[in-house]
Formats: sequence, structure tokens, C-alpha cells
Amino acid sequence: MPLITEYSTTARPDRKIVEVYDSDAYLGDDEALQRSRTQVVAGNGYHLYLHSLQPDIEVQVTIRIWDTPQKPPQDAEGTVPVSLESETGQLVVNQLTFGPAGTMDLPRPGVYDGHAAWSGRDATAAYYDTCLQRAVDEQWGAEQIGAAWKQCSTAEQYTLDLWFVRESEPEDEDDE
Repeated sequence: MPLITEYSTTARPDRKIVEVYDSDAYLGDDEALQRSRTQVVAGNGYHLYLHSLQPDIEVQVTIRIWDTPQKPPQDAEGTVPVSLESETGQLVVNQLTFGPAGTMDLPRPGVYDGHAAWSGRDATAAYYDTCLQRAVDEQWGAEQIGAAWKQCSTAEQYTLDLWFVRESEPEDEDDE
């Protein structure tokens, strides 16, 4: 069960969303986006949405590629099965307004199954709400608010554990 590769980056969950998608599949999916509000992580096979409960404190996104299927972590706040196809072999971790937070080269293009897990989501949201309330009560400026968000003691973490399952289907010339 060796780990093949791992990539990690921080991203700002602008509008409470961080996206992970194939570098050639950047069209959004409103239905999957809506499902992420209840499932936390949802996708359409090419595009995953990670739904935070706050829009400003950076979250950690880790993508791990394994050589065999893995069990979801026991210590996560929640998990959900995912599937992600990457025809280019490159995944993008994207922030809606700010653009890509990073890219990861997969070992090879194709379809990857796995699961998404998260932790620190509720605690980070509670800290965020406390900071906003203190900002109003104590009349903090934008700089003081930003400094407080950077001092959040709980890391909001999203981990995608994926493994290769098959090559991508060739595109049908008639569909173009």
C-alpha cells in the first residue's frame, strides 16, 4: 500500500469554495457546487468542490496518490467517496477569485477513485465567527482582522486520497 506521490498547498476558500479539477476541465458545474453544501465535497467526475464554512482563513488541501485502494481515515470529521478524471495528468487547486493556488502532476492521466476527508472545518468556522464578532465589538481594522485569521489555532484540512482505476475513454470525434 505505498504512497506514490503527495502534493499539499494552502488555498483561500473564497465564497467558501476551493476547487480541484483537471487542468483542461475548468467549466463549472452548478449541481455539483450545490451538492457540496450538504456533502462538503462533491463533483462531476472532472471537477471537485470543497465547501468550507468560512471564506477567508486559508485551508490546507492535500492530494495523495496511492497504488491501491485505501480506507478512509478514522480521525477525520467526515469523508465522502470521490472520482476524478484527469485527461491531462495535471490537477489544479483553484481559489474562485484569486486563481490557482497550485498544480499537481499525476503519475499518469486517467480516472482516479478515492475519498475526500476533512478536519478542522467546524472549529475554523467558529474561530472565524468569533473574530468577526470581536472585530465589530472592538472596532478592529482590516489589518487586525487579517492578523487574527492568520493566528487560527486549528488547521482546516481537506485530503483527497486517490488511486488509479483506468485510462480515460477516448473522446468521440462525433461529439465535437
